[in-house]
Amino acid sequence: MLISIVFDSGYGHTAKQAEAVAAGARRVAGTEVTLIPVADGELPWDTLAASDAIVFGSPTYNGTISARLKKFMEDSTRPAWVPQAWRNKVAAGFTNSGAMHGDKLNSLITMALFAAQQGMVWVGLDLFPGKTPEDKNRVGGWLGAMAQSDDASPEVTPPASDLDTAAHLGQRVAEIARQLRAGQAA
Repeated sequence: MLISIVFDSGYGHTAKQAEAVAAGARRVAGTEVTLIPVADGELPWDTLAASDAIVFGSPTYNGTISARLKKFMEDSTRPAWVPQAWRNKVAAGFTNSGAMHGDKLNSLITMALFAAQQGMVWVGLDLFPGKTPEDKNRVGGWLGAMAQSDDASPEVTPPASDLDTAAHLGQRVAEIARQLRAGQAA
């Protein structure tokens, strides 16, 4: 089973979150994960078409996703949307910003709407909001994993609880993709 994580990261904080999503997905036996940073150039459209799930990630800048992730979405029209290459694939999303809220929900809504237009099946977060800074889902997201990073190096921020939330999302995506795959085989 293949899960691709398509993401943008301006300063390394969202990349750290992407790595946590990948680590969580790898907890599910038989799961292979491909990290696809959109800033790295040519995109592997064939890999994305072969994926069982695609998880989208972006920093939240000015209340929405980054320009590079938006460009990826626009560039997907011919290779993915027109042939409906991602139809019925599992999708999910994660985002990070400097502010505790920072309008991260708008970024996740943008990703979910994009997935819906692709005919994908969106997976949200099944965690109640945390009550302490050490709890998973401390930011209180339902649509996807949200993280908050201080103005510091990605080696120290986002905090472990936000990375644990991202890993939980990755594992959940892999488990649901496996269930859907087993249902197709039956």
